[in-house]
Amino acid sequence: MVKHKALGKGLSALIPEGVDIGREENEYFQCPVESIEPNPYQPRQKFVEQEIQELADSIRENGILTPLLVSRFEHGYRLIAGERRWRAAQKAGLKRVPVVVRETTPVESLELALVENIHRSDLNPLEEALAYSRWLEDTHNTQDALAKRLGKDRSTITNMLRLLKLPRSIQEDLLQDRLSMGHARVLAGLKTEGEQMRLRDLILKKGLSVRQAEARLKKTRDVQTPKSEDPEKAFYMRTLSEDLKRSLGTKVEIRSKGGKGSVIIHFYSDEELGRLLERLS
Repeated sequence: MVKHKALGKGLSALIPEGVDIGREENEYFQCPVESIEPNPYQPRQKFVEQEIQELADSIRENGILTPLLVSRFEHGYRLIAGERRWRAAQKAGLKRVPVVVRETTPVESLELALVENIHRSDLNPLEEALAYSRWLEDTHNTQDALAKRLGKDRSTITNMLRLLKLPRSIQEDLLQDRLSMGHARVLAGLKTEGEQMRLRDLILKKGLSVRQAEARLKKTRDVQTPKSEDPEKAFYMRTLSEDLKRSLGTKVEIRSKGGKGSVIIHFYSDEELGRLLERLS
């Protein structure tokens, strides 16, 4: 498998070393806006009209300060990074925009668009999760490899991908910013879709904060705990469960009754299962 270099920390890291962007004939040029088409691998799915309008106003006053990154495509160019600037430039009435050309594969195009959005904090959590999922599918690579490419912890990647297991309506809430990443993590801690939807409705109806949602989740779990259970034993089992969770880096449940029981270790990908098996052995 071909080894990749770690991705940079923004658009400046995507322009080749030694580039003097003041040398128009060598490094960038003014490209007709209509010759550029959007990136189908763009992770960002939602563009807020007010933000585009504000950027357009700024462009009218100051121009585009950072060139767009494009690749050659058929009879024109395809965006790799800078779609917000491209959209705002059209709204501002610009006929040409500064671009830097870089030849890429579809996977590299996704990576570059992903890293620009992530390091600019432009992506919604669900958009980020969908981009991770697409990269894993397209490259047939592991979460560990993706984590290294982005300079992130593997558990961060795993937690983001868990969002894709939530019900569609909750995913839409995330995409529309009705729910935060913190809310989504709380909802992901519930076992059934029905429980998730009930708590989701309560969060939206009462405007619950993440901490309040966590308290509701704890209350739900306490209700589900058998009344006859020894409180000290229940606390001990929860403590053991939390210790195992920290040690293994994933959700662990301990179920005990009448001196017997089971330990349930959750995993969310084949790669994570392999890691757990290696750890346990």
